Amino acid sequence: QVQLEESGGGLVQAGGSLRLSCAASGRTFVSYAMGWFRQAPGKEREFVAAISGSGASADYADSVKGRFTMSRDSARNTVYLQMNNLKFEDTAVYYCNLVQRRQATGRWGQGTQVTVSS
Repeated sequence: QVQLEESGGGLVQAGGSLRLSCAASGRTFVSYAMGWFRQAPGKEREFVAAISGSGASADYADSVKGRFTMSRDSARNTVYLQMNNLKFEDTAVYYCNLVQRRQATGRWGQGTQVTVSS
């Protein structure tokens, strides 16, 4: 099973930007669909975005569409989430995972904290 490590979280002001990274351990030779999920205090973990194995297509939750963009770098076994125009309600722990039909299929890592100040 692929092991993933998230990074790039931090504290930003509303309207600011962050880029999250999710790196797979070891070398991989097959591209899998990857997704980002988040969990805010007192809420269930929710789907944020996903990108196809080839990187040709992406899928976004309505709450982030137009503000967040996923991309991947196969050479680095890394997937990214560019977050622009951040809102207070984006505050959450963000996780990456293998994804199928907006559902995570792999093991959860530690995630990375994103805090947006109002």
